[in-house]
Amino acid sequence: MDIKAYMQSVGRAARESSQVLARSGSVIKNNALMAIADSLDKSRSNLLAANAIDMDNGRNNGLDAALLDRLELNDERISAMIEGLRQVAELKDPVGEITDMGYRPSGIQLGQMRVPLGVIGIIYESRPNVTIDAASLCLKSGNATILRGGSEAIQSNQAIAACITSGLLSVGLPETAVQVINTTDRAAVGELITMSAFVDVIVPRGGKSLIERISAEARVPVIKHLDGNCHVYIDDHADIKKAIAIADNAKTHRYGVCNAMESLLIAESVAAEVLPELSKIYTAKEVEMRGCEKSRAIVDSMVKASEQDWSEEYLAPVLSIKIVSGIDEAIDHINRYSSQHTESIVTEDFNRGRRFIAQVDSSSVMINASTRFADGFEYGLGAEIGISTDKIHARGPVGLEGLTSQKWVVFGDGQIRQ
Repeated sequence: MDIKAYMQSVGRAARESSQVLARSGSVIKNNALMAIADSLDKSRSNLLAANAIDMDNGRNNGLDAALLDRLELNDERISAMIEGLRQVAELKDPVGEITDMGYRPSGIQLGQMRVPLGVIGIIYESRPNVTIDAASLCLKSGNATILRGGSEAIQSNQAIAACITSGLLSVGLPETAVQVINTTDRAAVGELITMSAFVDVIVPRGGKSLIERISAEARVPVIKHLDGNCHVYIDDHADIKKAIAIADNAKTHRYGVCNAMESLLIAESVAAEVLPELSKIYTAKEVEMRGCEKSRAIVDSMVKASEQDWSEEYLAPVLSIKIVSGIDEAIDHINRYSSQHTESIVTEDFNRGRRFIAQVDSSSVMINASTRFADGFEYGLGAEIGISTDKIHARGPVGLEGLTSQKWVVFGDGQIRQ
C-alpha cells in the first residue's frame, strides 16, 4: 500500500464530509447515532468474535494485564458503548448556539456562534470503545473524524467501523464522515499528524511515548495529556470512613486507567489511624505500597519510595504513599509532582476544600470523591474524546463543547463605519 496516497485520500474525503456535517442539523446527527447504536446491538456476536482474535493475538504477543484489560470487549462494555451513543444523542447540540449577544455603540449587535472544528484525527491504543466514543462526539459536534487505533485492536476496530458505516449510510450521511484507518503501518500516523491541509486537530490517546512522539512531530494542533499521576489527600479533618472508601476505590477500582490514584497523601495527625486500615485493604488486593520514611514507620512492609515514585503513573497495582504535615505540604507536593490530571481532597472542613480546589492546578479537582469520576461518561458528557491537561480551550474530559470553536457574528441594520 502507498501509505501517503492512501492517507491523502482519507484526508480529502474527511474534509469533504466535514462540510456536509457542518450543515447537518441535530435531528439527522442524532438519528445517525441511534442507528449506529442499533447496529452495534445487532452485531454483538461479530464484535465479540473479532475481539477474541485481538485478545488471542495480544496474549501471544505478550501484552501485559493492563493492556489486555483495555483491549477486551464483553457484553457489558458493548452495552456501555451503546448507552454512550444514546446519551450523546440526548445531549444538547452546541453547534449554532449564539451567546453573549450585545449592542455596540455603533448599533451593531455582536455575539459568538459555536461551530465545529472541522476534521479531527484521533490516534489511540488498545481500547476499542474509544472508536465509538470518538465517533459519537465528533459526529454530534459536526466534525468529520479519522480514527487510527492500535494494531493490537485492528480486528475489533474494523468490526466497530462496519457498524458506524451502516449507521451513517442508513440516514444519508457520507460514510467518510467517520473513517477508521485500515492499516497497522506506523507510517500512517506520521502522515495523519502532518496533513494540515485536511486535519484541524489531533487527539492522541495512549501511552506516554506515543503522545510525546505526536507532540514532537505534529504539524497540526494537539489536544493531549501525557500521563495521569492522580493524587488523593486525606486531610486531618477527614471523615475516616469516607477517606478509606475513597482511597480504596480510587486505586483499586481499575488499575490501567489514567484517572486511577497513583499517589496517596495523608496528614500526619491521622496517618496512624488511616494507614493501617488501608494497608490491610491494599495487601489483600495485592497492591504494592511504596512509602516515605514516616509511612514505613507505621507499615513496615512497605517498599521504600524513590524520588521517581512521586511522579510515576503506574497503571498497575502499585501506589506511592507520603505522610505530609498538612494541607500546605499536600498542595505543594501535588503542584510539584502532579501531571495536572485529577486530584482529590478528603475533608469535612469546607474552607480547606475550597482552598484545595482553588490552589491545586489540575484539570479536575475534587472534594470527598474518588478520582475515578474524572471521566466524560461520569461528567454527563455521554462519552469523552480524551482528557486534556493542556491549558487551552478544552481542559479535563473533552466532550461536545471541547470539539467546537467560536466565531464572531454581527447583526446590523445598515450600519457603516465612520
